[in-house]
Amino acid sequence: MKNNYYFLLILLILIACGEKRKTVATEQQQPPNVLFIAVDDLNNWLGCLNGYSATKTPNLDKLAAQGVLFSNAHCQAPLCGPSRASVMTGLRPSTTGIYGMVPDHQVRSENPATKNITFLPEYFKNNGYHTMGIGKLFHIHAPEGVFDESGGRVKGFGPLPEKRFVWDGFGTSDRENYGRTSTDWGAYPEVDSLMPDHQSVDWVIERLNRKYDKPFFMGLGFLRPHVPLYVPQKWFDMHPLDGIEMAPYRSDDLDDVPPVALQINDLPMMPSTEWAIKSGEWKKIIQAYLACVSFVDYEIGRVMEAFKNSKYSDNTVIVLWSDHGYRLGEKGTFAKHALWEPATKAPLMFVAPNLPNGKIIDKPAEMLSIYPTLLELCRLPAYEKNEGKSLVPMMLGEDEPNTAIALTTFGMNNHAIKSERFRYIRYEDGGEELYDHANDPNEFTNQANNPTYRDEIEALKKYLPKNNALWDPNSSYTFQPYFVSQKTRTNGSNGKPVEVIGAPQ
Repeated sequence: MKNNYYFLLILLILIACGEKRKTVATEQQQPPNVLFIAVDDLNNWLGCLNGYSATKTPNLDKLAAQGVLFSNAHCQAPLCGPSRASVMTGLRPSTTGIYGMVPDHQVRSENPATKNITFLPEYFKNNGYHTMGIGKLFHIHAPEGVFDESGGRVKGFGPLPEKRFVWDGFGTSDRENYGRTSTDWGAYPEVDSLMPDHQSVDWVIERLNRKYDKPFFMGLGFLRPHVPLYVPQKWFDMHPLDGIEMAPYRSDDLDDVPPVALQINDLPMMPSTEWAIKSGEWKKIIQAYLACVSFVDYEIGRVMEAFKNSKYSDNTVIVLWSDHGYRLGEKGTFAKHALWEPATKAPLMFVAPNLPNGKIIDKPAEMLSIYPTLLELCRLPAYEKNEGKSLVPMMLGEDEPNTAIALTTFGMNNHAIKSERFRYIRYEDGGEELYDHANDPNEFTNQANNPTYRDEIEALKKYLPKNNALWDPNSSYTFQPYFVSQKTRTNGSNGKPVEVIGAPQ
């Protein structure tokens, strides 16, 4: 009888443990939520990436420490419209012909490459997710119907003071041939609550406190640090001018680049580095940029605090990325708009329950990989049309490719290939640049004509796209003459530029 009692007790314990394991397994099998954070024009001047000028980004640094940080990630286009279209479609600009700005609702309207594409948030929606989004996610916000719940986006990049503080928007440009820029800087408005980004975070926090009967995909798109560089004074106070370190710059830096590179870099509507030096504004521009970054960092901290206190903190995948880098005086100007390192490199980080903490990967990666990576992290079927590769094996240390590259495209048939050591640029007319980052991390010296590097150039050429689609008829960039000319030259009469809302930003 005593033995029967012990046998029965052990049996009950085993059954209980089995039920517990079954419950845990069931919970683990539930698809994770997704928090998708896009930050406009954020370069790599972050604390976790050893950025310049004593940058202050404690919340971004903390987030990076909770997951995997790619220190060498690059956009697929150094311009917000085509970059975001690439991330959301999973296709390269050279495949779609979306080289310039395109209205959100026309990303797939007349384009054979995108006509039947499933946007990233839609893929989650089609696989049982409740989708939500607010702020700048596509070029403006999102095509209608992409999200189950849309918070929209405040138009423009305000708030703006009645009188601009510094810049007239045109610089030295011919106003008939160049767009106006919103590049400007100063302390405005008085409080954070007047900033659209603050209001977007309020919207997200409210939804993190809700209960959902299915997993969710939450998109949050920040406007800052996109110009104009306006945030309240307290964020400027965090970055005293006497502690500002300027970006690497040489006045003769562009003497050895091909003529087409100078055409693309012809941006007289932007402040030039020489003007910033002579006027004494260089440190002030950087101060304003860093102030905007610190403001966004604070807002991200608000999101992460709400997330930590929510019921979703243990089963959510977080990705934070930017659509491209931003030059703060490098290569002669303050802008993205280039195939050089500071314009293409941007932060990319993933946090997920099964990923390591505090891992930094220095191999090149592409923003194009966000789509397939999220699918794998969420245990969803791969989308066969994705041109990017999942980064999960690399993050888990299961696949360390001998050769990792990132491809950036700016206009039709202008490409940059970034490997671990080199940056190779090839333009539509055959002009070339090669930079050896082992000896020249600031890309001051073009080695394309140096016979010592011929083998490296030939090896990198293999990664150039075999297909370069014509310009999408709904995509254009009327902000700068080179791109207007290229679309007309390559597309013929169908290349007539269309006016796109937001293009001159």
